[in-house]
Amino acid sequence: MAMKTVRVGLIGAGRMGSFHAENLAYRVPGAILTAVADPMPGAAEKLAKALGVDKAYSDLHALLQDPDVDAVVIAAPARTHAEWVIAAANAGKHVFCEKPMAVTLDEADRAIAAAKSAGIVLQVGFNRRFDSGFAAAIAAVKAGENGTTQLSRSLTRDPGLHDPSRIPQWTIFLETLIHDFDTLLHFNHGAKPVEVYALADALVRPDFKDKGLLDTSVVTIRFDNGAIATAEANFHAVYGYDVRGEVFGSKGMLQAGHINVNNCVRYHQGGIAIETSRLDSDLLSAAYVAEMAEFARCIRTGETPRATGEDARNALKIALACIESVQLKQPVKLGAR
Repeated sequence: MAMKTVRVGLIGAGRMGSFHAENLAYRVPGAILTAVADPMPGAAEKLAKALGVDKAYSDLHALLQDPDVDAVVIAAPARTHAEWVIAAANAGKHVFCEKPMAVTLDEADRAIAAAKSAGIVLQVGFNRRFDSGFAAAIAAVKAGENGTTQLSRSLTRDPGLHDPSRIPQWTIFLETLIHDFDTLLHFNHGAKPVEVYALADALVRPDFKDKGLLDTSVVTIRFDNGAIATAEANFHAVYGYDVRGEVFGSKGMLQAGHINVNNCVRYHQGGIAIETSRLDSDLLSAAYVAEMAEFARCIRTGETPRATGEDARNALKIALACIESVQLKQPVKLGAR
């Protein structure tokens, strides 16, 4: 017997929400976009019309009460994610939440508890897990093929800092490097982080430093097995979006990620050139589709998604320690909590 198609409602019709909506409308097997919600006047209606979706809401709670919606994708502003995860779970809707799932550990705990109590699928948007290179590296680590992890690194370089006035404080840790923290936790599978030291500054836009914007950072993480990891971020890579990772272990090395749109390298009188992506949605387009396909499949089969609420909490714990480290200008020990 064929499984039921998952009817998905979108919360948040901004850039990332619109991208997820287009994937759900056209590219995700086992799922269909049935409703869009956004509090900005006209935003939901505009996106819904463009994708041939009948239902558009300016009241986000109305979408959660819609009986024709089985699951929601949360792409609202990051500081509201936890409240919408909890509200959706309480309404009995399965949840895919963009990262970060929460910005405090208490919020994360309440979101996880709400999902468990409701018996719904909760998946978090750590898209690198679904990139073929990162997924293969993580699988090799977990299978022991790379031996014991000794050194690892992960980096994120965004393609442009367009409007620094709209970026909330600590975004570099809570919304950007949180991807890298999740990656590094899986590059050292089975080990626990015990100490974090973060350096951060405003090197792209120093004129916004006094407003709380930090746009460049390097983080060192020490694990209980002695391994050392580094995470690096910058908000203005002039050549395009850049995401890469590396794991050095006792049996070898694994590298993941690339900046090429394709495998064509051009050699000409002007030098050597490759085509690079300007946006995350370009470089990781296949990963975005794959993570949403897994969300739909887990709802239909009862499987546990590979990027869970607990994973989001683990990465958040490192991000919050980074904030403390920058404030104290010293390493921070990670407690049991």
